[in-house]
Amino acid sequence: MEKKYHLIYDNNSNSVRIKNQIQKKINTVSLRKSSIIIVVGGDGFMLHTLKKLHKYKKSFYGLNSGNYGFLMNKFNINKFKKNLSSSKPVRINPLEMKVVTKNNLTKKSIAINEVSVLRQSKQAASVKILNGKNTLIKKLVSDGVLVSTPAGSTAYNLSVHGPILNLNSKKIAITPISPFRPRRWKGKITSEKSQINILNLNVNKRPISAVADNIEVRNAKNINVKINKKISFNLLYDRNNSLNKKIKIEQIRKETFSK
Repeated sequence: MEKKYHLIYDNNSNSVRIKNQIQKKINTVSLRKSSIIIVVGGDGFMLHTLKKLHKYKKSFYGLNSGNYGFLMNKFNINKFKKNLSSSKPVRINPLEMKVVTKNNLTKKSIAINEVSVLRQSKQAASVKILNGKNTLIKKLVSDGVLVSTPAGSTAYNLSVHGPILNLNSKKIAITPISPFRPRRWKGKITSEKSQINILNLNVNKRPISAVADNIEVRNAKNINVKINKKISFNLLYDRNNSLNKKIKIEQIRKETFSK
């Protein structure tokens, strides 16, 4: 079947420049008629686009116009058509976040990289973390905690010294942010089948927010996080620049810096 492309780009000069070059190389069609959505922007714009358009069940090919662009491909006008036609898919499932707030409102969102539970005031967060009925930590006093997918393990999770997960590991990472008590708790790596519950132990004095990538819910009382297998994203990567390769490069970098 012939591939048909729809083009979406972020609202900045670099993205517009790349968009104009692409339109001279290929024909584009409407979203509904397309088989592949070309996304020009940075990681944040890609995350926003994936969440907005996943219901159309298309493949996404990202072109980086931002800084690092971990979820994106590098843009080379001379190799663009060849790279696009030979790109390989990676299928990933997001986290599903369900939050019950202090006022007993329930809000849901999905996260491709991570769910961040963060202190909302000058007071450190005080939380209990469970995996199903099993307690992972009875009381964690910290700036917060992350629940990360393998795809997101090299993002915020890596910045707070969390583990890098292989894309096919079928694991999720639970990583504390600046733990105060217990100071030496490094977090846990659990199965992708896990259901993680994070309970605020002091809702009034120590408010927390829950953030699914870039969607924030404030005054969270109870946060449930799990992998949603019913939703999947099909990301396309250049042959020599796969997501697996990017993750392995980050693993090597981490080992080098830790020596």
